[in-house]
Amino acid sequence: MNYFVKFFLIAIFIFITSCKNNDTEFSVIEEKDLDLQMIDAYKEGLKLLDENFPLIAAKKFSEAEILYPQSMWAPRSSLMSAYSYYYGSYYLNAIDELNRFIKIYPKHERFVFARYLLAMCYYEQITDETKDLGSIIEAQQNFQYVLKNHPNTDYAIDSEYKLELIKEILASKEIYLANYYIEREKWIPAINRFKNVVEKYETTIYIEEALHRLVEIHYKIGLIEESKKYAALLGYNYQSSDWYRESYKVFNKDYKKISKRKKNKKKNKISTLEKIKSLLRNEK
Repeated sequence: MNYFVKFFLIAIFIFITSCKNNDTEFSVIEEKDLDLQMIDAYKEGLKLLDENFPLIAAKKFSEAEILYPQSMWAPRSSLMSAYSYYYGSYYLNAIDELNRFIKIYPKHERFVFARYLLAMCYYEQITDETKDLGSIIEAQQNFQYVLKNHPNTDYAIDSEYKLELIKEILASKEIYLANYYIEREKWIPAINRFKNVVEKYETTIYIEEALHRLVEIHYKIGLIEESKKYAALLGYNYQSSDWYRESYKVFNKDYKKISKRKKNKKKNKISTLEKIKSLLRNEK
């Protein structure tokens, strides 16, 4: 009886060991097969992107990541999917993919590129000073992160340049709102907006106009000394400016009203963003 039990147990052990070896062999084959499928999907994504099919390429890269999520190719595939969306101007999709990458792969070597690309996705959605500030603020925060945490990279150099442009846009937003209040003769809100330009965006192209408007408004509401203060500041720093010449006229006794900006009604007018980009390109 004992002999029979021993023989039975040995038989079971051999059977289990055999099954285990088969499972291991099958697992290795399956793993290799998945690896090859993933590499094929990644290569196909590159080919589609090269052929200018970014949306399909993005989905192919996502497929590559799903096939082998634990491999070194997974984060690369995720990042390439985001880049494909960005390349095709599918910015919301790219933002979703990049936020996922940042959360899942915070230690990845291309993390700084992901943050920079995220900033670019918001940056590319900036239109002009009349629109919502959401994209501008998000772009600004992400460029600032790159500049602060990765200062010795090419991404930091471009981030610094983009931040200067964003300052111009934010200043133009303040000017836009201030002139909105001027048209409705709401002097205090207008003053506050122009002061924001003077205090926060003094290096932008809008500083001269802001100082001139502060001269005008303070003179208009009877605060002559305040008006003279801003005129002196404008004259000291920008004496050759057209805005200074306009401010000089304010103190002429025949000066009666605040001059309004002429509206450009041309349909093909250049946006504020394009004007600023052009100016900054010329400075480089």
